[in-house]
Amino acid sequence: MSERIAPTRTPAFEARLKKRYASERRFRALGLSAILFSIAVLVFLLGTMTFNGIGGFQRVEMQVSIDFTQAGIATAPADVQPSDALASLEAQGLRDVVGYFAQEELGEEAAEELGAQAWRDVAAAVIADPAMLQREESFWLPATANLASGYEGEGSSEMRALAAKLYEQGRLAKNFDPGFLSRSDATNPQQVGIWGALKGSLLTMVITLLLAFPIGVLAALYLEEYAPKNRWTDLIELSINNLAAVPSIIFGLLGLAVFLTIFPNLRSAPIIGGMTLALMTMPVIVIAGRNAIKAVPPSIRDGALAVGASPVQVVFHHVLPLALPGILTGTIIGMARALGETAPLLMIGMRAFVATPPDGFTSPATVLPMQIFLWSDEIDRGFVERTSAAIIVLLLFLLVMNGLAIYLRNKFEKTW
Repeated sequence: MSERIAPTRTPAFEARLKKRYASERRFRALGLSAILFSIAVLVFLLGTMTFNGIGGFQRVEMQVSIDFTQAGIATAPADVQPSDALASLEAQGLRDVVGYFAQEELGEEAAEELGAQAWRDVAAAVIADPAMLQREESFWLPATANLASGYEGEGSSEMRALAAKLYEQGRLAKNFDPGFLSRSDATNPQQVGIWGALKGSLLTMVITLLLAFPIGVLAALYLEEYAPKNRWTDLIELSINNLAAVPSIIFGLLGLAVFLTIFPNLRSAPIIGGMTLALMTMPVIVIAGRNAIKAVPPSIRDGALAVGASPVQVVFHHVLPLALPGILTGTIIGMARALGETAPLLMIGMRAFVATPPDGFTSPATVLPMQIFLWSDEIDRGFVERTSAAIIVLLLFLLVMNGLAIYLRNKFEKTW
């Protein structure tokens, strides 16, 4: 039996081997550096948004005590609509009562810096607890934007001095504002809220999903399973790929030219915004759907046909369920892209100032990215903080959507 002779490792061979190992180490170091850089940028972005956005979930408030036994308000309406109860309390002079006690406790100068809509917060508390009218109650009510700027160390010297005086007395503080999540847009940063834009985004995304998902999936199934391979299908595939790369504002122009021409009275409505975004999202769903359908092994089709399944049953009972995780992932990615778009919605008028949440798909509305865009154009510090808070809400919305995509993918994913 012959002995195995080890190869001779010449100096040239050693040099080449050392060079290859060095190249591999450099490549691994570059890959690790790219990952660390991406993580650092992400942490910086989230940290900056969180630091700036914490103040957006708060507002400057003044403490006012109201003795309702001396207010002359007889009773709070019960079993009526909130708007009717609010009107009844206003008719009984609740607005003047709040102003009177604010002036008695804080002085005339400070009372003038109480928010004009502060009495509505008192009215909401009275409607929720009518027994409050039989006792004295303390409230934290929103201050004006000028006093809020003074509290932040900005604005006139008089406002800064007044804010410092009230703060020392324990009558002025920056508190968590739960109403930010339940109110709509306003001209005063102390009174703005995100709910109107958030509801508009939800309604718009519902329309987008209802239109883009079924049409996109059926188009992908047809192109992969039924369409003949000829020049026409090649042209369709090329058009779909090009549409996925078209700038989003082009779809806005299309929505402006087509949808608003057909429905001129629905400008800035979620149904128009949803149809426009569906045009933009559909090519992404078609491409993702075709790739997911291609990934299904041919043996699945052959096996289904062998046991007697019809071609339609093969597609809808076997191919589509196996391709569904990939289709859903592509759909959520397309929806997340649509959620962050502003350019198409600018073209169809969803930039409007909407002070009340939309009642339905045909009501005037705005969306979260548009609300962020509008607030970022303001110079008031309060709007700057509210903008960061709205960005946090948008990021959380996207996080929920991507979490839903992961859950659905894991739920429907099958192995073969």
